[in-house]
Amino acid sequence: MSSHTIPEGKRILVVNPGSTSTKVAVYVDDTPYCSTTIRHDAEELAQYNQIIDQHDFRRQLVVDWLEKNHIPMQFDAVIGRGGLIKPIPGGVYRVNETMCRETYYAIRKHACNLGCIIAYELARRQHNGCQAYIADPVTVDELVPEARISGSPLMPRLAIWHALNQRATARRYAKEMGKRYEDFNLIICHLGGGISVAAHHKGRAIDTNNALDGEGPISPERAGTLPAADLIHLCYSGRYTEDQLKKRVAGQAGLVAHIGTTDIVKILRMADEGNARARLLINAMIFHTAKAIAAESAVLFGKVDAILLTGGMAHSDYITRGIAQRVEHIAPVRIFPGEDEMEALALNALAVLRGEREAKEYC
Repeated sequence: MSSHTIPEGKRILVVNPGSTSTKVAVYVDDTPYCSTTIRHDAEELAQYNQIIDQHDFRRQLVVDWLEKNHIPMQFDAVIGRGGLIKPIPGGVYRVNETMCRETYYAIRKHACNLGCIIAYELARRQHNGCQAYIADPVTVDELVPEARISGSPLMPRLAIWHALNQRATARRYAKEMGKRYEDFNLIICHLGGGISVAAHHKGRAIDTNNALDGEGPISPERAGTLPAADLIHLCYSGRYTEDQLKKRVAGQAGLVAHIGTTDIVKILRMADEGNARARLLINAMIFHTAKAIAAESAVLFGKVDAILLTGGMAHSDYITRGIAQRVEHIAPVRIFPGEDEMEALALNALAVLRGEREAKEYC
């Protein structure tokens, strides 16, 4: 592959750091030109005390991959996955030093925090006015005031959810319907390792759950909303450390805590082979997810145009059919299996380059 084979158009570099991999893609306009998933083994990452310290290492791997494939560092935009920054409205944001600094010192630690820093550093290597962006990070917060109130003033509700994929799914649905995302009232459910459910009112997600910290339905890796008193008793039981308990809420919770695996295909197979426990757990996840979707219909005063199911588990007909049977009386249910964060990021950058969307300033 040589540089002269790259088609003409807006060239966009997409960088998506995950816990054990860094996904990289080059898009020309809305078409993927080249992509890879760079895997990181435990020994490679063990040399870094903190996740954020990996940014030089991961950035260089991206540069090496581009050089190996003879792709010049000549992009119109570099867009990275947004991290666990402060709550902000949805949209595309131009990365600046303030965002990089606040991400570097963010309280919540995750590899996604590397995205904006790597994008910023790669964009600055160029001398053609290339800008770095993020789009719809997990901390997008457009909640109405009522949604922020919990039963304790010490613990306001937070929105940490699959904003990027949910919004990309909403725009895909709207395009199929020949309208704009802002024309619809939608309930969107992302079915992944964590499950997020959001009420989208005319282009704004006015209510959703904190899927990162386990709030909401039970999922493969998240406990879901737990009985508060029982959780307090467990905290003071002396049986677990704080870190162990956090993992019992998110990471080593949900289905994996009950049955020892997060592999939904394996759990469904166990159920099909007669494992009653596996069947009950899958049905419980369906039950609680449908209940969360139904609750969001009240947020929208029952005026729901469609319910969209997306994420990795949306590939399962058993799961999507089970949810649909419980909520299709509210609105038509549409299935958009999987998630394509790379395409979603590229299309957000392209919309800015074409003047179809305005990049916001982070401050």
